[in-house]
Amino acid sequence: MTDAPVRPAAKRLSLPTKLFYGFGTVAFGVKDQGFSYLLLIFYNQVIGMPAQMVGLVIMIAMIFDAISDPVIGQMSDNWRSRWGRRHPFMYAAALPVAITYGLLWNPPEMSQTALFFYLLVVAVMIRTFITLYEIPSTALAAELTTDYDERTKVLSYRYFFAWWGGLAMTLAAFQVFLRPDAEHPVGQLNPAGYVNYGLCAAAVMLFAILVSAIGTHRHIPDLVTPPQRKLTFGQTMKEMAGTLANKPFLVLICAGLFNAMAGGLVLSLNLYFNTYFWELTAREISIFAIGNFISAAIAFGLAAPLSLKMGKKGAAQVTKVLSFVIGATPITLRLLGVFPENGDPIIVPILFVQTTLSTGLSITASILISSMIADVVENSELKTGRRSEGLFFAAASFVNKAVSGIGIFASSLILLLIAFPQGAQPGQVPDEVIRDLGLLYVPILGALYAAAIAFVAFYGITREGHRESVARLAAEAGADGIEEPGPRGG
Repeated sequence: MTDAPVRPAAKRLSLPTKLFYGFGTVAFGVKDQGFSYLLLIFYNQVIGMPAQMVGLVIMIAMIFDAISDPVIGQMSDNWRSRWGRRHPFMYAAALPVAITYGLLWNPPEMSQTALFFYLLVVAVMIRTFITLYEIPSTALAAELTTDYDERTKVLSYRYFFAWWGGLAMTLAAFQVFLRPDAEHPVGQLNPAGYVNYGLCAAAVMLFAILVSAIGTHRHIPDLVTPPQRKLTFGQTMKEMAGTLANKPFLVLICAGLFNAMAGGLVLSLNLYFNTYFWELTAREISIFAIGNFISAAIAFGLAAPLSLKMGKKGAAQVTKVLSFVIGATPITLRLLGVFPENGDPIIVPILFVQTTLSTGLSITASILISSMIADVVENSELKTGRRSEGLFFAAASFVNKAVSGIGIFASSLILLLIAFPQGAQPGQVPDEVIRDLGLLYVPILGALYAAAIAFVAFYGITREGHRESVARLAAEAGADGIEEPGPRGG
């Protein structure tokens, strides 16, 4: 590394670099799927904690964790060490992530009050430790290359591995760990399965983080080293506020507010819809997990070509609209009385295709939005003179965590409002309760996504504008704006 603020290259990265970089997000994918898809039903239906208490814990933990995001982002942007700005945090997170995730799925027997605080403390710890890895790792994408289209490709690998890693553990949960037995005829209500799932998932997360950190370690000499300076707390806060006031970034943050609420609502109620609305078995649900592997592959192959053809903003809007329409159609048709009844053999194939397409388009939109955030870095640097990759991605993560927690909490309130029975078995929930679940879910979800799409329309950075920013920064630095010191290609 050099003490000069070297500009990242507008270059293509090698396949090994992209693979190592992306593989680390397996850890985040496992955590994210576990929190969003399994945690509520585990603590509510298996452990016996009221749904509103579980939802409240998850919301508090997310908000508490979200506060750490900008702090870690700012620290990472200004960290000076022989291992660079990002890797010290990535290495430090590995073991704590594994330990705390294992504890999450093995709560001791205790009172409801004690269990509430146990879940709260462990949830905060695992989310904070995964942030210690995730924020610096995400910021690394904007450092490895400044190319408009290459960034989309790099982030496609990131999302691909996050989804495949999380889905693989979800599939293992239903196929290997959450199996029915004589005492628990419904596999997803078997408590022993969750304990074994937690131990296996923790080991996978540890492995993924270490592989990514070690695999990208050789790029440290080519990355940016921040100038050595002493900042007071007041100066730090002023710089953070000035950086985050960037208009294109604020537009994406506003869109993220509504998108995160919608995402929290979808993921936390997904298993309720599959188990009670459609009355699917654990094995049938696992088929959808297989479909989501296809979804991630679709997004991996779709994001970069759509960005090239339509630009990131237009492609993100189109894919988000299509995702919602396709996703909400089966529930809407059931409410209208024109969808096949539960138990009909055609239901699983229909839902498989619908879920695969809707999820694939949603992942595509997320890749494009992340790439749009990366492009804000140079736009901001022109105005502030600072590269703040970590802070931008941290702020976006802050919004996603804090607000998706509200979405998950809202899902628990929906269950409370419609009087969804605790400890319910599929097929035994009153028809009016199932109907009310769908009647509340679809319009709320549609309104949230519509608001997110509307805000994206105000994002103003184009491919040409980004290239101009990179060229201007290169000219100001007295460089050519294309190459960085160190090896080419990565």
